[in-house]
Amino acid sequence: MRLDPELKLQILEKIGIYSSRFSISEPQILLSTKEVLEIPKEMTEGRRTSAYKYYGVSYLQHNLVFINVRKIPDEKILENTIVHELIHMRFPYLAHGKRFNKLVRQGLKGKTFSPYRKRNKTT
Repeated sequence: MRLDPELKLQILEKIGIYSSRFSISEPQILLSTKEVLEIPKEMTEGRRTSAYKYYGVSYLQHNLVFINVRKIPDEKILENTIVHELIHMRFPYLAHGKRFNKLVRQGLKGKTFSPYRKRNKTT
C-alpha cells in the first residue's frame, strides 16, 4: 500500500478505536522503516534493521508499534496487522499460537477487553 495522508489518518483512527476496545493506551505508531531508524536505537533494539521484513512489529517496553505500510498488500491485511500488534500490547505475555490467533479474530469482530486488574493477595 502507498502511505498518503488519508491512509495515515485511517490507520491512526483504527489504532485509537482498537486501543480503546483493548483497554490499552494508544502506542506511538511508526509507518515507515525510515521512522524506525530515526527512533533511538535502545527503543527498537532487537528488531531495528529486520523490521522491514514484517507487516508489523511491537516494541512493548516503549509502547511503540511499527506498521510496515509499504509491505502490506490490502486493507484487510492492514486491519489484521493493526489488531495483531495491539493484541501483543494488550497481552504481552502471550506468544503466537492458537490462543493468540483467537484473540486477534475476536478483536477483529469487535470484542472489548477489560483493563487489567491487580489481584489482592489473600492470606
